[in-house]
Amino acid sequence: MASDGGRKQFWKRSGAKVPGSIQHVYGAQHPPFDPLLHGTLIKTVSKPPTTPVKLKKVSTFQEFESNTSDAWDLGDDDDELLAIAAENLNTEVVMETAHKVIQNHSKLQEQHKLQEEQLQEEKQVESSELSSIAYGDNRLVKSVSEGHTSSSSDNASENSFMQRSQSLPQTSTPPLVSGMIDHNTSVTPALTEREASRLDKFKQLLAGPNTDLEELRKLSWSGIPKQVRPIAWKLLSGYLPANVDRRESTLQRKRKEYFAFVEQYYDSRNDESHQDTYRQIHIDIPRMSPEVLRLQPKVTEIFERILFIWAIRHPASGYVQGINDLVTPFFVVFVCEYIEEEEVENFDVSSLPEEVLQNIEADSYWCMSKLLDGIQDNYTFAQPGIQKKVKMLEELVSRIDEQVHRHLDQHEVKYLQFAFRWMNNLLMREVPLRCTIRLWDTYQSEPEGFSHFHLYVCAAFLVRWRKEILEEKDFQELLIFLQNLPTIHWGNEEISVLLAEAYRLKFAFADAPNHYKK
Repeated sequence: MASDGGRKQFWKRSGAKVPGSIQHVYGAQHPPFDPLLHGTLIKTVSKPPTTPVKLKKVSTFQEFESNTSDAWDLGDDDDELLAIAAENLNTEVVMETAHKVIQNHSKLQEQHKLQEEQLQEEKQVESSELSSIAYGDNRLVKSVSEGHTSSSSDNASENSFMQRSQSLPQTSTPPLVSGMIDHNTSVTPALTEREASRLDKFKQLLAGPNTDLEELRKLSWSGIPKQVRPIAWKLLSGYLPANVDRRESTLQRKRKEYFAFVEQYYDSRNDESHQDTYRQIHIDIPRMSPEVLRLQPKVTEIFERILFIWAIRHPASGYVQGINDLVTPFFVVFVCEYIEEEEVENFDVSSLPEEVLQNIEADSYWCMSKLLDGIQDNYTFAQPGIQKKVKMLEELVSRIDEQVHRHLDQHEVKYLQFAFRWMNNLLMREVPLRCTIRLWDTYQSEPEGFSHFHLYVCAAFLVRWRKEILEEKDFQELLIFLQNLPTIHWGNEEISVLLAEAYRLKFAFADAPNHYKK
């Protein structure tokens, strides 16, 4: 007992001499000390008659702190000083002041909300007026406005555009939305500083008397701004010469040449020797994407001519299913050269002048021909090019992710069953059209992009889904998943990551093919 009493006296005596204070713990459960909120609590606490002793302790601590220089403890006594000041405040005055503050804050919140609603209504009215004047509606801009407002409207224009924006991510998170409306896929009212800088670089490069194609490839690898994509694609594909003075004459000559082919060959589409080819083209065109674009009679007519003329002029392969998809990106990009719409899928192509449509048709034919010249073995008899690439893909995946390769093998999933379409359609059926266009920016910037770099993109694409693949334990479920990959909400960000991983794989394996052969 004596020892206990001594210990108590020791701690009591020492507590008066050792300086220090209890620091407030700030967090979700312990907010910062507020004298306006805690003043009433301080007043209601019954105080023992030893108040002068407490004040003496406070003054002692203040004396200690005034004589101590602490670099990281400046102003920590503010809470105590405010608490002392709060003891002298009248509780009624404090509560009245707090009530006024809350009322003022509520009024400001209501005013801010009304301003936001008015601004939103003005935007919807402007967008509806634009949609009635222009050829199509501004789908992406409306999607952004939806993401920033939580209230739902019964406006008919909003309902109509919601139906058209099913392929876009329905989320309000700014990073994803900004990724979807990047300048590579849509026209934005105001470019960011980085986008404007990139656009200026492209314009300066293209404005010279002789375009440096190597520099253009370097710039285009990371994506091409929509404003200059048509001319950039024509240069990168080899359709147009680097010399500016020769471009106009080249365009006129190639366009005349194409329509000379149409006049010479297109009437033979109903001949017995060409009837099967034309019938297959006619069947395949309604199957192409995007869905809205394919339903337009004018588009069907243009695509039929392009594909039939190409098939007649390339008898070694002729027309093969899948080639019809390869026209679409060129056609969409070249249509954007003449319109201001963000989404060509919703644009009435027949409203363009006939001369413009002829230019788009001829340019699409020649650029598609340039592409197919590099991968024509994909479409000759038995399609040996695709067979070879699928085998190379299997060997590459077995080296970079043996677990995924072994999982597919254990469930008897053959690469040919899902990767054939990846090679035949260049992933066009696996990702949205906006992603395909962004992908082709890089393909046309890479040497042998469509024939060689595409292999590494497919490998990175497969490994991208490793988690989902390893979770599937059934042959049927695995195949269904690999043939219907969830990429509907993909944008430029996902494609950029995919391309970066593909470039890494190419850097590691392209110059050492034996490294991925077992």
